[in-house]
Amino acid sequence: MTDPKKLFIKTYGCQMNVYDSERMVEALGGAGYVETQTPGDADMILLNTCHIREKAAEKIYSELGRLRPFKEAKPDLKIGVAGCVAQAEGEEIMRRQPLVDLVVGPQSYHRLPEMEAKTQKGDKALDTDFPADDKFDTLRNRPKAKRGPTAFLTVQEGCDKFCAFCVVPYTRGSEVSRPADRILEEAVNLVDRGVREITLLGQNVNAYHGAGPGSQGGGDWSLARLIWALNDIDGLERIRFTTSHPNDMADDLIEAHGTCAKLMPYLHLPVQSGSDKILKRMNRSHTAQSYLRLLERIRAARPDIVLSGDFIVGFPEETEEDFQATLDLVEEVKYGYAYSFKYSTRPGTPAAERAQVGEDVKSERLQRLQTLITRHQRDIQDAMVGRTVKVLFEKPGREPGQMVGKSEYLHAVHVTDSGVVSGQIADVEITESGTNSLGGRVIR
Repeated sequence: MTDPKKLFIKTYGCQMNVYDSERMVEALGGAGYVETQTPGDADMILLNTCHIREKAAEKIYSELGRLRPFKEAKPDLKIGVAGCVAQAEGEEIMRRQPLVDLVVGPQSYHRLPEMEAKTQKGDKALDTDFPADDKFDTLRNRPKAKRGPTAFLTVQEGCDKFCAFCVVPYTRGSEVSRPADRILEEAVNLVDRGVREITLLGQNVNAYHGAGPGSQGGGDWSLARLIWALNDIDGLERIRFTTSHPNDMADDLIEAHGTCAKLMPYLHLPVQSGSDKILKRMNRSHTAQSYLRLLERIRAARPDIVLSGDFIVGFPEETEEDFQATLDLVEEVKYGYAYSFKYSTRPGTPAAERAQVGEDVKSERLQRLQTLITRHQRDIQDAMVGRTVKVLFEKPGREPGQMVGKSEYLHAVHVTDSGVVSGQIADVEITESGTNSLGGRVIR
């Protein structure tokens, strides 16, 4: 019996890339590969890249340089670049880094078995050499493995918003929504494999408009309708979704937050800036006030909801007054979580050609913003002490007898000597608030 080949994947970026990496493992499973966590043991190494962060391409070339000793030690080792950098710079990657055997963008990872077979013949494999088709449909019959209690499920890809700072429309393409029946089929399969919580993914997930079951055009479902259909799946206990755009928070989705028991009270809704001038320059198509009024409606539907946001500091032409407007918005909203970054240019995006804010100014503003966000985050976390929450336990913790999981509000919670197991949902009284987690005791 031939030993299985080993696959090592290093994943960069967002949950969409995590989902894609899982699909790549499953796609190559049919070609005889099993996943390894050690690159030195691998017969194939894939770098699943993200183009959102600063100097993403240069960092990938540096990473490829570090893989050279593995290739020299094992000449038959296959090295591939996947993801958004691959989509944007596929031919350039092949030209600049000869040790790369294959390049595959986000729309073609289901082609990996064919591409891998081509590399075994000594040829280079570029995804543009293969015909385009429905990657999700092609992967329906992939090998199925036991899963942990949580999983990501992509329902929508691409974005039509064309924010001035973002490369997603250029690397992931225009918005495409999966048919509802395919999503429900995959969700049932995940539940059968042990999943109890599903997070629906999309670059602009609340713009979902997939064809409903049996639809012959014109029968598109909204994200809310999809959530209600998922709500009916026995064994699925929790539903989340990310990432959303304020302009696509439809009435039925707001209502679902207040009435759908399985939809968790957590919402990631990026605003990016509190300055209307900067929002217009970003091409966000909403104002600070329209965003705040939207949050009022969401909180009216679900008063205990925990909100999360994204912020870009030092966007071109941002003044101190503009930045203060962001601080004012954060002070009013009081986010439970937030992700904040210094603006960095993305080649090919409109904002890259504008007058830039100095790095020292961006750094100082980011520190002030993060200090405020951290205070609010800690206040919300501290307020959980004494409350009882439902925790979905996922894995053992670092301490003996410790189990960790997530509350309905997405807080990390740990308990000790509880007798709970992975996949179990239990009532937990919160007894302490740490830096980034909560401690508690299971209520019998």
